[in-house]
Amino acid sequence: TADQSSSSSADSVLEFIGGCDDALEWCRKFAQPPAAAAPGGDVAEMVPDGHTPSHSYDYDLVILGGGSGGLAASKEAAKLGAKVAVLDYVKPSPAGSKWGLGGTCVNVGCIPKKLMHNAALLHGNYVHDQPHYGIGVTPESVEANYGMTQDNAAAAHSWDMLKQNVQNHIRGLNFKYRVDLREKEVTYLNLLGKFVDKNTIETVDKKGNVDRVTFSRCMIAVGGRPTPLNCEGGELAISSDDIFSLDRDPGKVLCVGASYISLECAGFLRGIGKDVTVAVRSILLRGFDRECAKLIGEHMKDEGIVFREEVVPTKLEKVGEKIKVTFSNGESDEYDTVLAAIGRSGDTSKLGLENVGIAVNPKNSKISAKFEQTSVPNIYVIGDVMDGCPELTPVAIHAGKALSRRLFGGSKQAMDYRNICTTVFTPLEYGTVGYSEDDAIAEFGEESVTVYHKYFIPLEWSLSPSRGTQQGFCKAVVNKHTDKVLGLHYLGPNAGEVMQGFGTAMKLGCTFEDIIETVGIHPTTAEEFTTLSITKESGEDAAASGC
Repeated sequence: TADQSSSSSADSVLEFIGGCDDALEWCRKFAQPPAAAAPGGDVAEMVPDGHTPSHSYDYDLVILGGGSGGLAASKEAAKLGAKVAVLDYVKPSPAGSKWGLGGTCVNVGCIPKKLMHNAALLHGNYVHDQPHYGIGVTPESVEANYGMTQDNAAAAHSWDMLKQNVQNHIRGLNFKYRVDLREKEVTYLNLLGKFVDKNTIETVDKKGNVDRVTFSRCMIAVGGRPTPLNCEGGELAISSDDIFSLDRDPGKVLCVGASYISLECAGFLRGIGKDVTVAVRSILLRGFDRECAKLIGEHMKDEGIVFREEVVPTKLEKVGEKIKVTFSNGESDEYDTVLAAIGRSGDTSKLGLENVGIAVNPKNSKISAKFEQTSVPNIYVIGDVMDGCPELTPVAIHAGKALSRRLFGGSKQAMDYRNICTTVFTPLEYGTVGYSEDDAIAEFGEESVTVYHKYFIPLEWSLSPSRGTQQGFCKAVVNKHTDKVLGLHYLGPNAGEVMQGFGTAMKLGCTFEDIIETVGIHPTTAEEFTTLSITKESGEDAAASGC
């Protein structure tokens, strides 16, 4: 190509494109509109924090906390050329439990929880499904049951073997994380840190030796810890920090609280054959969709979990090897294990935040921030310890990476906290993204919200007579005026796998028509979303029919 006003000499040629195909490709690229900004692609307007490449501190960035968010942020910053150190020191739980590098998710959260949930699913498959698929069935057993198959009796279960194998897997992850930090040239310091001033942290090792580390920037990623049970004898209760490494069989268990942590623990414990009771102060799964929470509760009752409703423990006391629990309604019972899961608080009490002028929310000990930047410009916060942040591992990872790119990579991209998928691994798994039905009505008005819903029996459950009363459920919460999907909710097998793809669709602003015009994968439970047609307001039967 050349300027039309210039001569046709070789000197006037600006670029050689090539032949016909190359010329067409050049034209396509030239005519292509600029890429649209990603949904939620807000620009983070940061306050200048005083960082300069020529500073004299020990590190460009010190991260307090070696959990998922802190580790992801440290490696991203190091990749961008920053000199980074991670301080991680696990303070034992009140019951004495300790663990290695990796934070809550790896050691006492998502990973062991999912493994133990899987143990419960495997046991359920053995009892309710395998014989009806012909597994383990003999001619003699068929004859004894008059040509029919029966559920298996519950199998013996070894808590010690499950715990040991889970802990061995976790220790392997702990080692891999340490190796990964070394390979990424991140300094790992197994030290407890406390702020002295806005550029200095006092460190203490397990032997009590005191030292100091200086930094240009700091990122707080210490996460949270379970809120203790506040009643007489509350110290007799354990928490999710302890259950996955418990050195004895849990036996008969009381789970205190109706949080997802409490219900997940109650679910897998019952699934491996334990006698489980849940003490509920008010409602199940506060913050989640009310209809879905109700269906989960009903399913858990069908599984044999006892619910003590509208009560809280008022006293725990040792009676021999048991723990006697007195409830607020005057009733009492004895348990082998009491597990408190009534909430989580930011692990900030020993950080010395008062020395740098950072205040915490008195209700949850968490730190307020804008674009992950605290009131002290060179001190940042990510993950569960940030006030208002969803307590989810992938959120901390994404926020940590995005922040490191802004601090050391020139990015302006803010973390998008909207439309984040999550799954609750109760016996009936619950996957969700976006608004609950209740929140959508509160936000947009009942006259602006349409709910499409369906009950269905997952095909893999259909051969088991004892699962005949168990159903899956899905619904789409839709803006009636724009057809935009506001929320999706799913109850059934493999909820996390089902919901992940819909999360991408939600992030891209999908409409209900987009979903129902998508050809489903058959036969799956995920395709139930693509065949939604019945609205709640119609009053029609929402049970699925046919193939």
